[in-house]
Amino acid sequence: MHVRWSRVRLHAISRKLRALVRADGVWLGLLAWLTGMAGGLAAVGISTVSQHLHEVLFRLPAGQRLSGSGGLDPLLVLLIPACGGLCLGVLIWAMVRWYRQPIVDVIEANALHGGRMSLGGSLLLLVQNLFSSGFGASVGLEASYTQIGGALGSRIAQAFRARRGDMRVLVASGVAGGITAAFNAPLAGAFYAFEIVLGSYTIPTLVPVVLGALGGRMVLRMLTGISPEFQGSAGLTLNLADIMPLLLLGVLCAYAGIAVMRGATLVEALFRRTNIPALLQPMIGGVLLGALALMDSHVLSAGHGALEDVLEHVYLPHALALIFVMKALACSVSLGAGFRGGLFFASLFLGALLGKLFAAVMLMLVPAVWVSTDVSAWVGMAAMAVAIVGGPFTMTFLVLEGTGNLSISVAVLAAAILSTQVVRQAFGFSFATWRFHLRGEGIRSAEDIGWLRSLTVERLMQRNIHTMVAEGATLPAFCQSFPLGAVSSVIVTDHAGRYIGIVHVPEAHAALRREAELDDLLRHRHSVLLPHMPVQQAMTVFDKAEGDVLAVVSDRQSRAVIGLLSEAHALRRYTEEFDRYRYDSRGA
Repeated sequence: MHVRWSRVRLHAISRKLRALVRADGVWLGLLAWLTGMAGGLAAVGISTVSQHLHEVLFRLPAGQRLSGSGGLDPLLVLLIPACGGLCLGVLIWAMVRWYRQPIVDVIEANALHGGRMSLGGSLLLLVQNLFSSGFGASVGLEASYTQIGGALGSRIAQAFRARRGDMRVLVASGVAGGITAAFNAPLAGAFYAFEIVLGSYTIPTLVPVVLGALGGRMVLRMLTGISPEFQGSAGLTLNLADIMPLLLLGVLCAYAGIAVMRGATLVEALFRRTNIPALLQPMIGGVLLGALALMDSHVLSAGHGALEDVLEHVYLPHALALIFVMKALACSVSLGAGFRGGLFFASLFLGALLGKLFAAVMLMLVPAVWVSTDVSAWVGMAAMAVAIVGGPFTMTFLVLEGTGNLSISVAVLAAAILSTQVVRQAFGFSFATWRFHLRGEGIRSAEDIGWLRSLTVERLMQRNIHTMVAEGATLPAFCQSFPLGAVSSVIVTDHAGRYIGIVHVPEAHAALRREAELDDLLRHRHSVLLPHMPVQQAMTVFDKAEGDVLAVVSDRQSRAVIGLLSEAHALRRYTEEFDRYRYDSRGA
């Protein structure tokens, strides 16, 4: 009896907590803060495991970064990525065979599924990412940080039965905590959540997302007490005359980012065209990556140590160009062969290389227009990352928090915005949305369009319809069966129930005086709607058909009539749902 009474009380308390979260923004903010702490804790754990794998597999001293290490054992450099690729190939093969559910990432979840993510699938993706980055593949762990942080936020939101909008915010809060913990940059973490994960910035989302970022920062400082990811450059200065050359650098970074994204896709297509089994493709990619790493170890892993090395030392222009090409090729080979990960940190490293190379070339070609090499490196980092990942404010705040230098932030923001515009005009996608495009999914950002896709013809159509069989039917018989005022439109079918057309009752009664045939009054013989069509596609069909009402058929082969939809009703329901979404996004 006591156990039963305790369960009743626990159930009552949980209901009260769920009600508070749904009704009070303060409680939602508290939940977002806890979610950010969970995302930060996951990011610290993932980073620690990856670093430990590097130290064990490549025999590194404690704390030394893989991509910044010289004198690695050539045999290990060749074998470890290949072994990691083989393990990853087996894991992916097992997942395809036994885990058939698609793994939804944070952008897709917030864009299409109202923030719903699978924690189990996210953990499987984490394991794949650790096999990739931990064994030296040229990919970053940021995909794991965002995936696990978002999945934890989604799981917490589902436990509290949060509304669709609140669930998306909690997903973003978990991601903000993870990115903050990864870079020790709460502003960058918060704006990553706004620009990349939510797709927009609104006042109601400000407090919970920022609290999530602060939760990740708190966990990081409690566990490690580490300094920012990037250090130094606080004494750099920038003149107004330096901004114009740096804008040119932003344009160059944009086209270089597009080339990197297309290169990864090209390598992936080449692997698919070969006869190499999918199980072995990551291993082959590991062998190729090892061969590149024998020439320069900067290409290994995401590039944390390599970035520190490039920022701290002076390299000749041809060395910078060679490292840039090799790193871009290593990223393309890693992703194209099937290794799992992202290009967030790799894009920062590539941008720093391109920035320093740009400054060196400008000094040789136009000595009068001198640009600081260090400033150019920071601007290149932000512009390249924006081109590949997106988020101009995210990257600007990342540089600002990493350097502590406000004077160069104007040039960083200007170059990042210009890079964003160039990529949008010339390419139209970030790396994540480009991958969706290749899968046939037209997602351009994480802005919520799932509510629109769920507003389908099947939900809107009128099921109580009037039909008439065309065989043997005459116009007088039709008018007798459907008098004026009884119904506006009637669907005509053949004897097997297949759709033939629509007859408007007022037109039929007007034509009765002219002794016309029923067949002459059939409208929209070839224009039909399908039940799975979203309302936007249905409106396109209405426009092409120039009709007010259209029949809904089960499929184009059987043409079995299942309903009727009017353009006026579809527009009204679309407007109602859009207003509801707009009010929810404003917190009304």
